[in-house]
Amino acid sequence: MQSQGLDLIDIIHKGAIATYPLIILSVVSLTVVFERLWSLRNIGAITLRVTESILEPVKKGQRDLAIAICKQNSNCPAGRIFLNILERETGARLEVANSIAAEAMFEETQKLKKHLWILGTVASSAPFIGLLGTVVGIIKSFESMAIAGTGGFAVVAAGISEALVATALGLGVAIIAVIFYNYFQTRIGALNGLFRIQVAKVVQHMSV
Repeated sequence: MQSQGLDLIDIIHKGAIATYPLIILSVVSLTVVFERLWSLRNIGAITLRVTESILEPVKKGQRDLAIAICKQNSNCPAGRIFLNILERETGARLEVANSIAAEAMFEETQKLKKHLWILGTVASSAPFIGLLGTVVGIIKSFESMAIAGTGGFAVVAAGISEALVATALGLGVAIIAVIFYNYFQTRIGALNGLFRIQVAKVVQHMSV
């Protein structure tokens, strides 16, 4: 791929101090994005389905049946949260059930945030890595001009354009990372709210 006489592969190779780390960061970011998208799929719908399936057994005092249903759905956060509540809370005290539920929901929310710190780190560091590559590239351009003994913008224009590719690449990687970081934070916040609502329903039926 070429643009106005510049070979993109050659530019990336020349700016290896910044471009190679940025390419690695972009691959890591995309891996995290696809992994989280896959992990968070259908959680809302499954949470509602599990809640509806255990409400009646819980209300009738059929704890064993409710526990069995939760174990069948132990691959989803809601199933594990309800299982924690039903297995650990054996009395009718509402405050105990709420305390166990809060602990279980916190643990599951932390699991949903798995690897998100990577996106946050990439979003904040990629622009600086790109800027570092640009500064190094400009320094090399002016050093080449000093060695050649000639001046003028035309002498350093090609070198500067190569250096700016690092900044553009850094910004591109950061933009993608921050967009998905914010998306996942919002999505997990909404799921946490859903957990709280459904847990409240179940706990309320336990105290009936």
